Amino acid sequence: MFQQTPVYDRLVAERGDIPVQVRGEADRIHRDLAQVLRQTSTSQPGVPQNVFEPKARPGAL
Repeated sequence: MFQQTPVYDRLVAERGDIPVQVRGEADRIHRDLAQVLRQTSTSQPGVPQNVFEPKARPGAL
């Protein structure tokens, strides 16, 4: 993406590599959420596979 510069290198040395830390945290959250969704779908068989899909169509009432 961008070529590293001395300023960026110094900031990483002082503060840490924030983009790498954020990516790692996002990956961890994604894994945790996937695990929770798998557990929820196996413990509640009536729950739709897609959590964003309504259980019943609005016009079906």
